[in-house]
Amino acid sequence: MMTSYRKSGTANILSGPCDGQALHRARVGGGTVYATGQGEHGTQPGRLAWRSLSVLGATWLLSACAAYSGSGLRPGVATVAQVVATMGNPAMRWQDADGSEQLAYPRGPSGPQTFMVFIAPDGGLQRIDQVLNMEHFARIQPGMSQQAVLRVIGPPAPQWTSYFKERNELVWEWQFCDSWNQLARFDVLFDASSGIVRTSYQRQALMGWNGVAPFCGQ
Repeated sequence: MMTSYRKSGTANILSGPCDGQALHRARVGGGTVYATGQGEHGTQPGRLAWRSLSVLGATWLLSACAAYSGSGLRPGVATVAQVVATMGNPAMRWQDADGSEQLAYPRGPSGPQTFMVFIAPDGGLQRIDQVLNMEHFARIQPGMSQQAVLRVIGPPAPQWTSYFKERNELVWEWQFCDSWNQLARFDVLFDASSGIVRTSYQRQALMGWNGVAPFCGQ
């Protein structure tokens, strides 16, 4: 999914295809109500054409967002096959002893979300969680293994993985929207030999055109 920046006041707004504002615009018909112009002179074709384009655009946007986040998949109704058909092949997939599954869909680095899909033993969808948030980051504790971290928040952005030889330290990084709806990074630092978490922290992504973190409407 492509992500773009647009200037707004003194800060950039990170505008993805499935942010809250875009979804709202799509649900109300692209943000504009187009009258058909019916009256004594009949329907005005120009306005009707614009209304049709608006509906088509909104339909495309909602479809794209369903593929991005799985928003159209209903728990208890959708199957794992429908999840994959809608959202694509997961970046990571785990199967537990009881037959349940967990699928990871990282949308970074351009998108600040990772969606974790939970599948019941019978193959039906249980829920979809967006896991790049403070609730899930709080679960990352010193002493955890890399595999345990992956099960909580999914894989990091590969291009941001760093190794510091002097400290024998491996750093994984994720991009997310913080509590102020600004773009931020979450880092987990591992002992490179054992793969055990040493610590973690978050920081703003100061990559806006004016040196501040862009807004990233959730």
